[in-house]
Amino acid sequence: MAELKFKPVPHDHEAFLAKARARKGFSAEYESLELEYQVAGQMLKARSRAGLTQDVVAERMGTTKSAISRLESAGKHAPSFATLKRYASAVGCDLKVKLVPHKAA
Repeated sequence: MAELKFKPVPHDHEAFLAKARARKGFSAEYESLELEYQVAGQMLKARSRAGLTQDVVAERMGTTKSAISRLESAGKHAPSFATLKRYASAVGCDLKVKLVPHKAA
């Protein structure tokens, strides 16, 4: 099967955040989900670098496009390590996790 090349839709995330931060309560909630947004962002960048659509990643993982969409949505789901490893493999990456000590005050 020929793979489709993914062409991301242009998105100015900084402009989006500037507008969203004007909404009451947004900043606190956004900051509480910082790690989830970082992981989702890395997933999207990896899929984009691989030139893959959600459909192709889903096929490689043996799941559905809607499941991939949920995985790439920060804050809505907490995927297992097994799922993250399968996703990483599907987009041609290895999954690495590290614990970083808190900075001394």
